[in-house]
Amino acid sequence: MKRNILYVTAILLLVGCSKEPIVVIDETPVKKPFEVQEKVGDGVQGSMQKSVQKVKLSNVPNVELIPSSFEELPNWENEDYAAALNSFVTSCKTTKTKALYESLCHAAKETSNPKDFFMQNFAPYQVDTSDKKDDGLLTGYYEPLLRGSLKKKEPYIYPVYGTPKDLVTVKLAEQYPELKNYRLRGRVEGNNVVPYYSRKELSKRKLDAEIVCYVDSRIDLFFLEVQGSGRVLLENGEMMYVGFDNLNGHKYKSIGKYLIELGEMNYAEASMQGIKKWCDQNPSRVDELLNHNDSMVFFKKKNQPATGALGVVLTPERSVAIDQSYLPLGSMLYMSADAKEKNLNRIVLAQDTGGAIKGSVRADFFCGYGDEAGQIAGKLKAPLKLWILLPKKES
Repeated sequence: MKRNILYVTAILLLVGCSKEPIVVIDETPVKKPFEVQEKVGDGVQGSMQKSVQKVKLSNVPNVELIPSSFEELPNWENEDYAAALNSFVTSCKTTKTKALYESLCHAAKETSNPKDFFMQNFAPYQVDTSDKKDDGLLTGYYEPLLRGSLKKKEPYIYPVYGTPKDLVTVKLAEQYPELKNYRLRGRVEGNNVVPYYSRKELSKRKLDAEIVCYVDSRIDLFFLEVQGSGRVLLENGEMMYVGFDNLNGHKYKSIGKYLIELGEMNYAEASMQGIKKWCDQNPSRVDELLNHNDSMVFFKKKNQPATGALGVVLTPERSVAIDQSYLPLGSMLYMSADAKEKNLNRIVLAQDTGGAIKGSVRADFFCGYGDEAGQIAGKLKAPLKLWILLPKKES
């Protein structure tokens, strides 16, 4: 068995293997995660000693939680409880949220007092970071709005490609359950599966793929790939929704980090807006910049706005992407972020995941769609604290 695992691992490194990004629907039911696995008391040394009780959940073993109260949640009294309740009800349409909260999903639709509903039925637990070197981090993402056409003509000359017909995707879970979150991507060359073409290689080839539409900016198209889904306002006035369909299997490389390493900008300038400004000032180097990222995303036309990994349409400023190896997808969270641009103390729903979202106190905040949302998302980077709201009967 170990030899087989090593062999598969070698193939993954050669061909390119990646987790599905945020728009892949994952509706697998889960067992109750809120059974206490163990409790740990932490002694705090000093003139004032106290014991901090930490709780581990049986189905989320990589997280330690600290029992808390609603009074300890920053800005709790200013929450929009009705809006939070509506988001919870929406999330309850999925099997994962239903499995986590059971009867509370039904009760949420019957309540006439949202604030009392939360305080009487849930108990907040802070996600512990005391043994981590870094604080939590909140970033933002959004659904970009592009301008396009169904036909190629000036200025709509940049194709939004569907999945190429020669791209092969292999699911590994049946033989190797430990690789269930991964997909093998490549192409067939003779009797061998070899890595699929990189972004630079694809730019020089004619793809055998459906073209969903054409857009007027390759920079905006690149950031559409980063976000995973978006909207295209066609020249005839029609609004088209597009979303992730597949990847070329190459590892994502940050173009912002690349510009920092070249000394073209500093860390504070490496936002989406900063990168677009650099591209405007350096048009002859745009290919160099974009081709630094070998990864490429392929799209398909969709019938609705952006949906997350949970399978529901994302709610602006109420949906977040999390790392589901730490927190359950479909769970209700309270977040507190120290952001200058916006008050970010609120209930949010873990309705999405993302390849760059790693860690227990790490979240990507869905800001909505269009330029204004993009302005917020592109600049958002703030320290974060997270609480998970659990049913009282389970806590």
